[in-house]
Amino acid sequence: MKFSFIKQHPNYQNIMKKLLFTASIFSSLILNSQSIILEDFASGLTSPVEITNANDSRLFVVQQDGIIKIIQPNGTINATNFLNISTKIVYGGERGLLGLAFHPQYATNGYFFVYYNNTAGNIIVARYSVSSTNPNVADPNSEKILLNIPKPFSNHNGGSIRFAPDGNLWIITGDGGSGGDPNNNAQNKNSLLGKMLRIDVNSTAAYNIPAGNPFIGVDGADEVWAYGLRNAWKYSFDLTTGNVMIADVGQNAIEEINRMPLTQAGINYGWRCYEGNDPYNTAGCPSATTMTFPVAVYDHSGGKCSITGGYVYRGTLYPALQGKYIFADYCSTQIGILNSDNSITWTPAFTGNNFSTFGEDNQKELYVAAVNSGKIFKVKTNSSLAISETEFNPIRIYPNPASETIFIDGFTNKQTSVDLVGTDGRMVMENAKVNEDNSLNISWVPAGMYYIIVKSGDLKSYSQKLIIK
Repeated sequence: MKFSFIKQHPNYQNIMKKLLFTASIFSSLILNSQSIILEDFASGLTSPVEITNANDSRLFVVQQDGIIKIIQPNGTINATNFLNISTKIVYGGERGLLGLAFHPQYATNGYFFVYYNNTAGNIIVARYSVSSTNPNVADPNSEKILLNIPKPFSNHNGGSIRFAPDGNLWIITGDGGSGGDPNNNAQNKNSLLGKMLRIDVNSTAAYNIPAGNPFIGVDGADEVWAYGLRNAWKYSFDLTTGNVMIADVGQNAIEEINRMPLTQAGINYGWRCYEGNDPYNTAGCPSATTMTFPVAVYDHSGGKCSITGGYVYRGTLYPALQGKYIFADYCSTQIGILNSDNSITWTPAFTGNNFSTFGEDNQKELYVAAVNSGKIFKVKTNSSLAISETEFNPIRIYPNPASETIFIDGFTNKQTSVDLVGTDGRMVMENAKVNEDNSLNISWVPAGMYYIIVKSGDLKSYSQKLIIK
């Protein structure tokens, strides 16, 4: 999370050596400025940080200042607020009203849930009800607080809440703040900070613990579903594949995208031990083999600094985007597209737009908000992206595990080179050239797990784990 406030870098100038997959723009012949088009939809909002829908044609926009607005299908913003809890929150820096989720049975029970920092700075998850007489207004006196989580620092508040197909409310919290997670919250399974939480809100009590949560009856808080997150700024579900997509903001150098099945519990995403795939502070950490590493990462080259998570596109208007994860970088003002081979395509910068959140309407079409301008845009494209998809092949590195030789298919540029990095961050191979037959000799490399980074002259890069036996 970054806005003017999202991620403080206490040692920002001390950037770690870039060992990882550096994603950049394809050449202008492959990707031009028309691959992603942003169409003005609504304006005049104050620090929009969430866009969602209640399974009808309206969009609900969360403002960080504590107000929720309704936008009609033509882009008109209702004059009357849906909800105003500005007196309950602390607004500024990374704090404020940050998340909104509608109950799966909202049409009949009128329940929705919000995530905010109260005036003490604590994380609050609360339930509200819509007015019984006006569907465009909530009942401000209906609050039922479910969670009240103290925080040691003002930054790293997380804030995404969603209902999964299992009917439970999933909640992402930040690691508590400062830099480097000094209290080790993310790795502490008994802390609710730096976590993905999963709770059953269909209860007369504040909430119940759903069956299947991994730490019921063992070490760890019952609410925890997954841990090891730094400050995931937006996650989403791709129900077509059954995956959760988590964009986790890095500390100094690396932004990451995680993709895991919704059914997989107890995942350790690695923070504070690792930033992306890169060792950060491994003192007292479990083995890297017990952790789940991101499917894609990018560094801070080109003015990038902080990931804003989005959605896998499942709308129908733009087939070229179908199945692609659309996200953004806050500082570079670029939109990223995660391809099927886990490489990243970057658009040119949409200068002047610090993207703070994406959202879907009830038809699964995408929108993106710029926190600085208070604008909402429709995310569109034309055929140019589809054309570009035919100009390169999916990346394939095989065999894996390997022993003597690996082959790298999918890069058309003959200047392809390879870096090989150990899990301890040690550079084992740097700028090695791939042979004409797409092979690379690894017979001299000791057995173990590595990260292979393939770089091509066509400005496309790719990274994955490689096991050498």
